[in-house]
Amino acid sequence: MFAATWGLIGFSPVAPGTIGSIAALPLCLLISALGIAWGAIFLLGLILFSVWIAHGAEKIVGQRDPGLVVIDEVCGMAVTLFAFPFIPVFVIVGFALFRVFDILKPFPIRWFDKNVKGGLGIILDDIIAGIFANLVLRCIF
Repeated sequence: MFAATWGLIGFSPVAPGTIGSIAALPLCLLISALGIAWGAIFLLGLILFSVWIAHGAEKIVGQRDPGLVVIDEVCGMAVTLFAFPFIPVFVIVGFALFRVFDILKPFPIRWFDKNVKGGLGIILDDIIAGIFANLVLRCIF
């Protein structure tokens, strides 16, 4: 549960997903410092680990996609900022884009959110939101 809630941040009474996304930034800095190849390997490992962790947390809590699980936001932010320099403009715009895609869940994000169950379902919609945010960020800059 500690990992699923990203160090208990998911227990925040106000906007745990947004706070979890902000709390992901030190990890995003680390991934950026690793470079693209090692960063991609690390990010893939993070995603696989997160699916497993989220699945276990869902079973412990006893509800589908519990709001206190914010490791999905961490993965989504990491995907959003992947292969960008970790500088304020990319971090701020990337954060805003990710939160918009994660909250509004345009097609196909909402479909995955509703139809894929378990840990994969918890993580996958945020990964797709992160991909969308990353692509829009590339179009903007």
